[in-house]
Amino acid sequence: MRDLAQRCKRLLCGGLLLFSPLGEAKFAIAGYELVYDAPAETTLTASDLRSSAVVWQEMFASARTQIDIAQFYVANEPGSQLDKVIQTLRQAGERGVKIRFLMDQKGLKLSTPETLAQLKAIPGLTLRIMPFARLAGGIIHAKYLLVDGKQSFVGSQNFDWRALEHIQETGLLINDAPVVAQIAAIFNHDWAAQPLLEAGEKVPETGKGALPADLRAGRYLVASPRAWNPAGIPDSQLVLPQLLASARKRIRVQVMEYAPLSFGENRTRPFYAVIDNALRAAAARGVQVELMVANWNTKQPDIAWLKSLALVPGVTIKIVTIPEASSGFIPYARVVHSKIMTIDGELAWTGTSNWSGGYFDNSRNLELVLNDDVMAARLDALYEQLWQSRYAAPLRIDADYPAPDPGGLLRENAPRRDAP
Repeated sequence: MRDLAQRCKRLLCGGLLLFSPLGEAKFAIAGYELVYDAPAETTLTASDLRSSAVVWQEMFASARTQIDIAQFYVANEPGSQLDKVIQTLRQAGERGVKIRFLMDQKGLKLSTPETLAQLKAIPGLTLRIMPFARLAGGIIHAKYLLVDGKQSFVGSQNFDWRALEHIQETGLLINDAPVVAQIAAIFNHDWAAQPLLEAGEKVPETGKGALPADLRAGRYLVASPRAWNPAGIPDSQLVLPQLLASARKRIRVQVMEYAPLSFGENRTRPFYAVIDNALRAAAARGVQVELMVANWNTKQPDIAWLKSLALVPGVTIKIVTIPEASSGFIPYARVVHSKIMTIDGELAWTGTSNWSGGYFDNSRNLELVLNDDVMAARLDALYEQLWQSRYAAPLRIDADYPAPDPGGLLRENAPRRDAP
């Protein structure tokens, strides 16, 4: 309790608890506002954190000349919070704002045709579908927005109505000019690469994998894949294990999916040891490691690897299960999807990657590293809320976990909806 009180004191003294024109509280540090979405009908609320639907609408409403959006896929539902967001985006287009929307080719299978048509009908919107697999073998998994080159949002939220209402998500509204410029450089790189890939031409490599001068100082962006990061943007796959190696007391991680495996050809799962080795090494030197994953992570062989990691002294793992909504089963929803980490109560990490192979090595993802104890304390409090909730249960080594069924394909008489 004393530790929690000290964290709350730091939040009140070091953070900025501001109020939007609508009277909503928003927690922020200089240049960064923490944004949070809680699944409806759960206790995972946070009155000092604004939702992504509110933040996205505010961003689009403020746009004067340019909006850039990169997403894996799109899925709207009439009358949803995302529907309101798209209406605000349309209003921006109608007043002359130019809109560039970049989406992954593999995301077409997950997108609803009605949403694609809705976006294409927005005045001034240009949609490009990028075959990112031709570039690096992965996908555009990053979820981010840019407005007028001055403001950005990066988070776990897909452009999906469920993300805004029935999934637990975390992101950052960014007004840090150098970081926003780097995010814009990534978007411009991929936007320019799309027609080259479509034409079968080669996209020159740009990244060198340089590290920040001091990993545990300042606030900075990291991204993947390394070879196609614009100059000066560090490689996520290089930075993350070194940050884990710098931990002295505690590492807290929440992701939807964790496994030291990659998705390979012919359904093979090549070994991907980068993160797993770093976590085991941290525990071996006495660092307390806490990991939360979604109940979608209980498939084989992933669950076997989680159990293996949980056997390491100093490692504690919990599985999070969000109950169905009172309205009934919603495919591909009711799950925790945030990708966050804190280290020693001093460093905050918020990004778009799950922690398995295929995300940090060959897919487009963005992560923010904030060496700020106030932001770390707020993320820790958010983490503890979920960790101590009735939704999080300790991983049982002896349990035979059922295969996850996020799409409801194994359910009898489950209501069917179009869903990715």
